[in-house]
Formats: sequence, structure tokens, C-alpha cells
Amino acid sequence: MTNEEKSHKSRRRRRRRPAAQKGGPHPAGGTNNAAKNSGAKNTENNSGKKRPKAAHKSQQNHQNQQSKQQPAKQHPSKQPARSNKSAHQRKGHHSQRSVMETRTETSAGGLVLSGLAEAVAENGKVDLASIYVALIGRLDRRGRLLWSMPKGHVEPDEDHNVTAEREVWEETGIHGAVFAHLGVIDYWFVSDGVRIHKTVHHHLLRFVDGWLNDEDPEVTEVAWIPASELIERLAYADERKLARKAHDLLPELARAEKEAGRITPR
Repeated sequence: MTNEEKSHKSRRRRRRRPAAQKGGPHPAGGTNNAAKNSGAKNTENNSGKKRPKAAHKSQQNHQNQQSKQQPAKQHPSKQPARSNKSAHQRKGHHSQRSVMETRTETSAGGLVLSGLAEAVAENGKVDLASIYVALIGRLDRRGRLLWSMPKGHVEPDEDHNVTAEREVWEETGIHGAVFAHLGVIDYWFVSDGVRIHKTVHHHLLRFVDGWLNDEDPEVTEVAWIPASELIERLAYADERKLARKAHDLLPELARAEKEAGRITPR
């Protein structure tokens, strides 16, 4: 090989080396490794930037769902004080009940009877339908007429018999004389903010004279009622209990009146 050929070969080699360094085709026929690596790095960088963003959004959505499901906690100082207020009101209500004024009252009255002796037959049998009792009727708030026994307040140091005779006359217009004790009832009620315990002494009175009238402003109506209808006519249970007792006493009382010759005035 001549010197010129050697120098020409050497120049050709020098020309190829730079071309290989500049990045030609891959020896296996694929793309450049540098381009591959560069593309992979870019993809990794891009995916690395996007993934935290998606994770952040997912966490925000989860937190939002939890905040919707769970009610917000209030500071203790901002909690409503309804329960304490209710307890205070209940306490005040009980204190009002405990300091309510209490008073006792005593009344007396009873049943004035007419026709006792006349109700006894020759064989001694007593016809209760022939014995009459005077009752008073008052209207309640619903407009119903409620029948009851006449009675009234006992004045200081007044005997119960005297009260019964006076109150029967004032509420019915009939004068009567007490001849037997019937019974006592008591009950509670509230009037003008005062709790009242009332005791009523009931008597049986013998008719003396008089005419029925309803001049008492507290009385709506007055009537003679057959003793046989007395229990069903009375409006109050405690008075009906006394009426049953009177129902059992009347036959013997009627016979005693007849034997004593006490004829009912007409």
C-alpha cells in the first residue's frame, strides 16, 4: 500500500468517527438510546407531576364527603342552653306549686224530705216514690244542668245543724228541721290560685214549710225529686254515695215518723 492510499484511509476513518458519536441508527436497527432515554425521562417527569395532583383531588373529595356526613362540632360555649333553661323552668314551676297558698273550708247542708209518714202503707211497706227531696240545679261551663244537694258555708262558731237549716232555706226556699246525720265528704279544688280543702257535713231535714224558689243567684233551678230517683239524678259521685246511704235509711225513718204521728204539712 502506498503512502497516498494510507493517508486516504486514515482520512476516511477520521470522517466516520464523528458520525458515530453524533448518534446515528442503533446497531440493532432500533431508535437512538439517547432519544429513548430522553422520552422516558420526559414521560416519567410528566406522570410524576400529574399523579400527586390526582391523589390530592381524591383526598379532598374524601374529606368533603366526611364533612357532609358528620355534623360540625360546636364549641362548648356555643352549645344551645335549652336543657338548662327547661330545668330552670321546671324548678321554678315546682317552687310555685310548693308555695301555693292552702286554705280549709267547712260547709253544711243536706236533704230536706217531704211525705215520710205518708209513704208507709198499712202493711208497713215504704214506697220511696212517695217521698220527695229538694235538690238544686246549677249550670256548668258547658251549659249542662247539674243537680246536687243544697249546702253552704259554716259561719264562725256556728253549729252545723243551724248552717244546714239556713243554707237549705236560702237555696231552695224550704224550711226544714235536722233530725238525722247523713255523712261527711271532703275534696280539694283550686280557686284564684289557692288550693282549698273543703269538708261538707250533710244532714237529713224534715219538711216544715215553704215554697220552692230559685232566688239564690248561684242556683239555676230547684225541684222536688222522688227519693226513688235520687241516686241517678245527682251529678257528683260523692253525693251519690250519700244518696245510697239515705236510700237504705229512709224506710226505717219513715216508719218512725208515722209511729210518732208526724204528718207532713201540706
